[in-house]
Amino acid sequence: MEIGLHPVTFRAPGGPGDTGAALARLGRRADDLGVHSIWPMDHLFQIPRFGTADEPMLEGFVALTWLAAATERVELGLLATAATYRAPGLTLKALSSLDVLAGGRTWLGLGAGWNEDEAVGLGLPFPPLRRRFEVLDDVLRAARGFFADDRAPFRGTHVELPEPRNVPAPLRRPPILVAGGGEQRTLRLVARHADACNVLEDLAAPKIAVLRERCEEEGQPFDRLVISTTGPFGPTDSAERTLDRLGRLAELGVDLVILDTGLATADEELDHLERILPAARALGRPWPQARAVT
Repeated sequence: MEIGLHPVTFRAPGGPGDTGAALARLGRRADDLGVHSIWPMDHLFQIPRFGTADEPMLEGFVALTWLAAATERVELGLLATAATYRAPGLTLKALSSLDVLAGGRTWLGLGAGWNEDEAVGLGLPFPPLRRRFEVLDDVLRAARGFFADDRAPFRGTHVELPEPRNVPAPLRRPPILVAGGGEQRTLRLVARHADACNVLEDLAAPKIAVLRERCEEEGQPFDRLVISTTGPFGPTDSAERTLDRLGRLAELGVDLVILDTGLATADEELDHLERILPAARALGRPWPQARAVT
């Protein structure tokens, strides 16, 4: 099992002027501990689960680029980019460029998007749900060819890339993670197109069971997928209690546990993680990422 971090709050201990330094400290500490990956939220307003819309929030690709410059080993992705927020070709080009600059350690995290308030508030596209899923399907299908600098024109239901030139191509084909637990659409797209999925930790058991069914229906091997969950950190828990929690997830087949964190709480949370990380990494099945990125 691997452990990742999910920065969800960006109120820095020293105020707004300390934001960059605090995020860089989080990244460097994660590097030093051997954390697998860091996944900032790709939101523009803070979401109700973690605060009010007036709380600080960083644009995802900017935050990810800052983390790439501050780190050397930890892998990097957004959890998760709404497929309709940015022009798809620009999303794929930005991720490719970041992979080159970061030395080949990026992931493409995508979802259909759900936060209408931030989209409307900033004038971003937010089509009806069906169209959002159709765009997500298009972007997932376009990504593999684009990352390989396959210049054959791509024409999907809504997305067209007439000349998908991508120079320089990523140093490593970024693994594709689809976030969300929708059983009829999201998990079917995982089965068809993705290398990894992400579901909420407290829903992991039923969603993994349905994903197995979707893989069987689509004729795709379930075991190729990296299964990830997102959930609270719990730094006040004992090491024994945390490892028991992670052990239960490993028994379900979870490969990557991504823990919520924030700039104001990261030091305490990473101290706790340091105590349990070696034992946590010994849990679960052999890590499937090597298969996921071939």
